Amino acid sequence: MKNGIITGIVIGVLSGLWLFAMHLMGYDLVMDKVSPFEYVSILIPVGGLYFGLKSYRDNDLGGKMGFLEALIQCFKILVLGGIIAVFGAILYISYISAGNNLRDFSGRMFGALLIGLLSSLAVSLILTTKSNKVD
Repeated sequence: MKNGIITGIVIGVLSGLWLFAMHLMGYDLVMDKVSPFEYVSILIPVGGLYFGLKSYRDNDLGGKMGFLEALIQCFKILVLGGIIAVFGAILYISYISAGNNLRDFSGRMFGALLIGLLSSLAVSLILTTKSNKVD
């Protein structure tokens, strides 16, 4: 569980900092348009899940991991990371982007949820070592 907590905190903090970094670089989340620079943020959950799950498989499970074990660990990581990222988003909306449209931002958060779910499926499939059974 320690591995999931650390990886979740890293993903959450990096995702929260990404909002502020985009603002500092001039990419505000005001318009309906998505800037190409925003797509780089997909690397945060994908990379974090990959390295966190690989560490969990190699260190905690001795190199043997089923698909369901991997998926559950990914969801644990993403829940903690999502809570921290949403807290960062609330700070961003409250203090930096106070008067802007929250509907656009909530759409982006839904997109982040979808990316997290799809990346957890992909990473779980990649790192599963028990290929003869689901779990």
